[in-house]
Amino acid sequence: MASYVASSSSVFSPICPIFSQAKLNLYYNTSSSVYKPTSCSSSKSSFFQYGFSLPSSKSFGYSLKSKNVGTVYARAATEKTIYDFTVKDIDGKDVPLNTFKGKVLLIVNVASRCGLTTSNYTELSRLYEKYKNQGLEILAFPCNQFGAQEPGSNPEIKQFACTRFKAEFPIFDKVDVNGPNTAPVYQFLKSNAGGFLGDLVKWNFEKFLVDKNGKVVERYPPTTSPFQIEKDIQKLLAT
Repeated sequence: MASYVASSSSVFSPICPIFSQAKLNLYYNTSSSVYKPTSCSSSKSSFFQYGFSLPSSKSFGYSLKSKNVGTVYARAATEKTIYDFTVKDIDGKDVPLNTFKGKVLLIVNVASRCGLTTSNYTELSRLYEKYKNQGLEILAFPCNQFGAQEPGSNPEIKQFACTRFKAEFPIFDKVDVNGPNTAPVYQFLKSNAGGFLGDLVKWNFEKFLVDKNGKVVERYPPTTSPFQIEKDIQKLLAT
């Protein structure tokens, strides 16, 4: 994760502290210290509040095969960009997203207890390490709407991401991505990259790719791994 310095230079510095193993009981098996994520498809119910269980890849409302980067799938004409929004970080501080102007953004709704958690956090961390100096920022928004798989407080989420995955990319305040309390930034993302079943985010780790001008250019379902998006990121970084 990164701290935010309100200056024209937009300097970021890692703020992950060192946490004791004893504090990880919420996410670890204390007898073996083995992380045991809950499978995204383990629930017997087909529906959760404002979300869906994770079916086969064919059930998602947009192709799992990446579309051409640069195509905007807008549901409504809008002059807004991602830079028009201010969000709160994991520590409750306001962060104007124009802080990231000129960057390529990969925006992800994350969860700590999902079957996709380990692979996504690991790959996101590797992509960030590889491309952060070339202009990539990964913005992670915790969300508890899918199977209640992000139940922890903000400090617990921060501790988990820092300790388990050494995440250095920015992590923000827990938000709703569907329903009447949808965060404004997610209303914007979904309205500019709609899919089948309307604007609903389908599950944890759905991804939105935003270009250097703050426009949404691609949307990826949860089953698309961060590494599968790498070529699209490279194209945007090169423009």
